[in-house]
Amino acid sequence: MTGHDGTIRCLIREYRRRKRLSQDELARLVGVRRQAVYDMESGRYLPNTAVALRLARALGCTVEMLFIDDVPAELGNIHLLDEAEAAARLSLAQVREKLVGIPLPLARLMPFRLEAADGFLMADKTIDCRLPRAQLARTVLVLGCDPALSVLSGLMARAAPGIRVQAAFASSRRALLSISEGNAHVAGTHYHGSGPAEGNLEAVHSLLPGLDCLIIAFSAQEEGFMVAPGNPLGIRTVEDIAGGRARLVNREEGAALRKLLDTQLSERGLSGSEVTGYPEEVTSHNEGALRVAGGRADAALGLRIVAESFGLDFVSLDVTRCDLVIPADLRGHPGITALLDVLQSSDLGRELGSLPGYDSSDTGKLISG
Repeated sequence: MTGHDGTIRCLIREYRRRKRLSQDELARLVGVRRQAVYDMESGRYLPNTAVALRLARALGCTVEMLFIDDVPAELGNIHLLDEAEAAARLSLAQVREKLVGIPLPLARLMPFRLEAADGFLMADKTIDCRLPRAQLARTVLVLGCDPALSVLSGLMARAAPGIRVQAAFASSRRALLSISEGNAHVAGTHYHGSGPAEGNLEAVHSLLPGLDCLIIAFSAQEEGFMVAPGNPLGIRTVEDIAGGRARLVNREEGAALRKLLDTQLSERGLSGSEVTGYPEEVTSHNEGALRVAGGRADAALGLRIVAESFGLDFVSLDVTRCDLVIPADLRGHPGITALLDVLQSSDLGRELGSLPGYDSSDTGKLISG
């Protein structure tokens, strides 16, 4: 279909199938013939305003979500969270007035998960966007390294049709800096405190000085060493990886797990120089687990749930709380409103409580703001 500014893309078929409606059933709800529905879905017919409004009402969405003025966005209007080559598959979200693209190899939280692309980076420096622009505006981009963020995304899809949560992997530090730079809506962070201080509050005050934000508890999870099945080296504490007794693979500088390791080494009068492999770094739990599973390391920093997903054993060092940090000015965003409701739901608590190494006692608790 062609509009005054270009091509109009029709998504009636996609929304109809989500509602599990036949063309006949949708036609009866809207008051048109089945042939009209067929013609609209095939791009032969653009409905008038009254029919478009009835379609949107029947399908539980907006007119803008059904009919998209399909003009590609210029690269200059897009912030890429990482470098990408032409033809890269992207996950897309609109953060305030900025379009943010995440190259899909980074947008994974659990191993071997593939995502359908929202758009493609073209050779002429434009984005071939495959989603309605209205849907991008109703997408919430959450950065963090808690695998349970994908559970939050699934519950949001059930509780708030029309709202998407895109959960992409990032260290706590990178997630916080991204919301400071306006490149994400929500940051998941799980820093440990020094003494009685709240680690996440310390990190927010340090990395985001002056930013007015909400901090809400999401999950509590066990952190420690991922080790080979049966724990053949008998690793129990950080002392057991010192003195060349085990090969460690570390996390990058600024990662919350790296800070946990450094703190526990310091408390025992040890330093990183006494740990074989301390300079060897990976940038995700999954990469560390793969090193251990492949025999390239004896221990890697990570979460119990990640260790179990790779068939590894786990040595717990501490339990930390993952909080969600949300800039206060985004509180009125429809996706944030829905997210805050899901954080208070019993469904989320039950889901988190059923995961290995998780506790949901504080889920939904307001920490600050």
